[in-house]
Amino acid sequence: MKVTGLAIVPPETAANEAQVTPELLASVLARYSRSNEGIDTIMSKVDLKNADKSIDRILKFVDYGHASIGGLTGGIAVAIDDVSMWLAFKLFEVSQMCDGQESSTRYIAMDPQNIPTPDEIGMPVDLAEEWLSVISEGFDCYNKEYDRLDKVAEADASVVRAPEGTPEKVLARMRKNFALDRARYFIPLATKTNLALVMSARMWAQTIKHVASLPQKEAQVVAELIRAEVAKFAPRLVKHSKAEKSFQKQALEEHNRSLDLLKSRLSIENLEDEVWVDVANSMPPFLGESQSIGNALKYRANRYGYCGTAIRRMRVSFAWNNMAIAELRDLNRHRTGHRYTPCIQAGFYLAPETDRDTFRPFLERQKALLAKLMDRGEPAYIYGLMLGSQTPFEHSTHADKFIYEAELRTGLGAHYRYAEHLSKALSEFYKQVPDAREWVVEGTAEPE
Repeated sequence: MKVTGLAIVPPETAANEAQVTPELLASVLARYSRSNEGIDTIMSKVDLKNADKSIDRILKFVDYGHASIGGLTGGIAVAIDDVSMWLAFKLFEVSQMCDGQESSTRYIAMDPQNIPTPDEIGMPVDLAEEWLSVISEGFDCYNKEYDRLDKVAEADASVVRAPEGTPEKVLARMRKNFALDRARYFIPLATKTNLALVMSARMWAQTIKHVASLPQKEAQVVAELIRAEVAKFAPRLVKHSKAEKSFQKQALEEHNRSLDLLKSRLSIENLEDEVWVDVANSMPPFLGESQSIGNALKYRANRYGYCGTAIRRMRVSFAWNNMAIAELRDLNRHRTGHRYTPCIQAGFYLAPETDRDTFRPFLERQKALLAKLMDRGEPAYIYGLMLGSQTPFEHSTHADKFIYEAELRTGLGAHYRYAEHLSKALSEFYKQVPDAREWVVEGTAEPE
């Protein structure tokens, strides 16, 4: 028995038999699966000084589809600077098997300069000035409300729910986050952010193809930039990443459905919570009686523990009618199963500490801009949304992943809105799976 590690490095730095490029790794492993020679023998036939020749020779022999080969490249990391929060959200939504991170709103410049130009996002020329004005006012509202809430927290430390004896340095951070997390609903979805994603060439090709097929101009431009970067690591495999008819047609259908929903639901009032949970717990009869819920959950020490088959095989779909995009940015990054949102504005959430009437003139102007973009069917309508815009959101997965998310998002230090949303979803889950209540650790998000 022998175990051999193969390190992945960029093509220009591969130097010895333990260092291979992503495409060479994919071709070698593809050959490995059709041989009983062992990895050392296969690697001995690879000319590292002429890796391209070796790759082409192997791929000519190994008649595999590009997808199965692309999945063997290992993780290719790509950092994407200065894209809108909307496009970052979309990249996470369509990258079903990625790992990644995005800049927090706590560390992004909240300034009208930190947005794409109207031309970069395909904003109609005659609406460009109005859009820029609404965006600028959104930042003004954010900064105004942040300053006010910061003073509130400084004057009364109890509002941040800090435990007695909290060190002053920690308390200062908690006061700042209290203000940041409640003012953030005024942040434009067009605000630039940074993100990094790691996935195989197979998943990069799928993601690029999807993004290139979206109707938004920014998405198509960024798809080309990502393709050029991934091509440095997997030039043969990324050629399968061009926009494709089925993706384009489905993207257009989703866009049109979103517009139809927006036309019937556009609002700036707070949309009250409605949560929907559906549990499909039927099991094939030929597999025998299922494990009990208690036995599937009781051995976990925390949310990272392993669940039994009764939970892992249980299918769960859960959805909210009113997820503010501020919260959706994080919940959308739970990358198991499928996520879906039409990205509309069926309501506008503001923190309880914010006086809606003070900001109603701004909300009315933002709504009027959305209505104009909506009536024209413009893909750029998405850039008129704010992080307070409330939209439906659905996530379909399995019970072990749902329970992990619920425990995380109600746990120690969780944002107050995460805790509210997931607590209500758990209540609906318990109605259908009552035996889980004893074993699921629902938190109170204290302290924030």
